[in-house]
Amino acid sequence: MDELTMTVKSEIKRKYKSVRQFAAAIDIPQSTIISGLRKGVGGMAFDTVVKMCTALGIKLSMNSGVFMDKEKSELLEYFGELDDRGRYTVRAVCNVELLRCRNVPVTSVVAALDKIQNPGGDKND
Repeated sequence: MDELTMTVKSEIKRKYKSVRQFAAAIDIPQSTIISGLRKGVGGMAFDTVVKMCTALGIKLSMNSGVFMDKEKSELLEYFGELDDRGRYTVRAVCNVELLRCRNVPVTSVVAALDKIQNPGGDKND
């Protein structure tokens, strides 16, 4: 199952009690939504996908095929407001957490942190 379909499915579960309630709320046949979730929303009519994503707070990008849910959008907004030191800190934490999630040994995590360039000067400021 593709990432967009998984996100749509997850948001329906999170925001609505059932697909039936979601379908009624956005005035799309329940069978259409169930079929799309089973086969992948990429095979659905474009306007249906847009309507579903809008109702769920999922932003679609036509140029890259990338989509953002509300959480990703907020993180990008917050990141844009940070100064150099803040962006350095967020990148460092993200790198460490990504490596942890990939079960990379701690020594590799330390090496990855050493590779991060600090645009604001000394890492210990």
